[in-house]
Amino acid sequence: MSFLKTDTPKLPPWKILLVDDEPDIHDVTKLTLHRFKLDNRSLLFLDAYSGAQAKELLSTETDIALVFLDVVMETEDAGLEVARWMRQDLGNHFSRIVLRTGQPGQAPEESVIVEYDINDYKEKTELDRKKLFTTTFAALRGYRDIMLVEEARRFQSNYRAGLERVIEASSHIFKQRNLTDFANGLLQQVLALLQLENSMLVRVQGASGISGENKYEVLAKIGDLENADQIFTPELIEKLNQTCVNRISHLFGDTYVGYFPNSSGKTSLFVLRGVSNVSDIDTKLLEVFSSGVAIAFDNILLNQEITDTQSELIMRLGDVVESRSHEAGNHVRRMSEICYLIAITSGMNKDEAAILKQASPMHDIGKIATPDSVLLKPGKLDANEWEIMKQHPDVGMSILDGSQRPILRASAIIAHQHHEKFDGSGYPQGLKGDEIHPFARIVAVADVFDALIQKRCYKPAWPIEEVLAHLKQVAGSHLDPFYVNILIKNVDAALVFNERYPG
Repeated sequence: MSFLKTDTPKLPPWKILLVDDEPDIHDVTKLTLHRFKLDNRSLLFLDAYSGAQAKELLSTETDIALVFLDVVMETEDAGLEVARWMRQDLGNHFSRIVLRTGQPGQAPEESVIVEYDINDYKEKTELDRKKLFTTTFAALRGYRDIMLVEEARRFQSNYRAGLERVIEASSHIFKQRNLTDFANGLLQQVLALLQLENSMLVRVQGASGISGENKYEVLAKIGDLENADQIFTPELIEKLNQTCVNRISHLFGDTYVGYFPNSSGKTSLFVLRGVSNVSDIDTKLLEVFSSGVAIAFDNILLNQEITDTQSELIMRLGDVVESRSHEAGNHVRRMSEICYLIAITSGMNKDEAAILKQASPMHDIGKIATPDSVLLKPGKLDANEWEIMKQHPDVGMSILDGSQRPILRASAIIAHQHHEKFDGSGYPQGLKGDEIHPFARIVAVADVFDALIQKRCYKPAWPIEEVLAHLKQVAGSHLDPFYVNILIKNVDAALVFNERYPG
């Protein structure tokens, strides 16, 4: 996953720490080296006039390349103590140390270099302009090369650790079975990999309109991003369009837009906020991560298409049964929403609740085989007609039984058991209490609620107070009191579906 940058960052100057109790030494050094450059990077001088000041600066400035260090300052060995503290206590083995002394006898050259890991040793009298240049050049080049080696070592270490996180992240998101959970899981793992806080996953819906511009849909977002109606600002649209045209990930200031195609022809984009730069290791990790995720993404999209097709067919079959039996319009749509509401608020996990929502429209599928003379009879059914009507749960079960698809298996259970009663007086099996599948118990509650709240050809719509009173009355006999209580507590949310799907 290579990417484009809108600008090339300017490299910072090399930091040089001057440690000497003589201000003139600071001034002469700066004057001599003020035009010095290495790799097109100038110098930034930091000043310390004692060993204590030097330690303070070295503690806060972690990227000092070179230290010009005087030996005799507040004490005869203050500079040597700074060198010892740097290497042993601070653990800084990268910064180069050039020891400068006006009193060579105070610090014998060989013992100092060995004992205190000094990189160069100079008497102040011998540091003319030329030697100061060559000494600085050699020290900075050594620091540069050491840091390149250290960066490579850290890259390998971080890449190895990153790959472990990629494997763990991939195994997590591969467990997700629907597009929404997959998209959210994907974002969470990307944020963990890159240690960011704000991100968004956008799907390209395709070109539209005369201009042929892309339309975008938010699959998931995490963090402090804009409100949904403010996400696609003109600036962001321009960035997304540019990324799609170039077909390559792009860094726009602090916003990274990752191009994420897959073999199904669907393109998705990462929008990562708060990114000052995307390092090479992050790019490689995203590349490894995305190559594996692309396969899962294709499978998720395929499964989503299959699930959506199943849901649409089931809803249309439910509409057929509804229209044939002269049920109130949109009965199956309201029921499926109410079932999902009850399931989620009861603590059922989202996957099972979604299956219930998609399967519930098939509860009366067995009525397809019920004769019109029975199904459409305006008056009360006689004993023989009632026996015929009671056959529709078994018929529904026979139509749906045998499928390995979770939605159809759930539909078969619901069709067979939704007329069972909590006290065991229902049909066709006379199941009681927990013997009835939770799906069927929830459907029974939703079915009774919607049947009473809506106008039917044989009755007017009941006021909500009478509906709730009836539900309380039949709780424990006809209906599961647990699910009745949940519906009553959330009745305002259930009534919203009456407005959304009027009968």
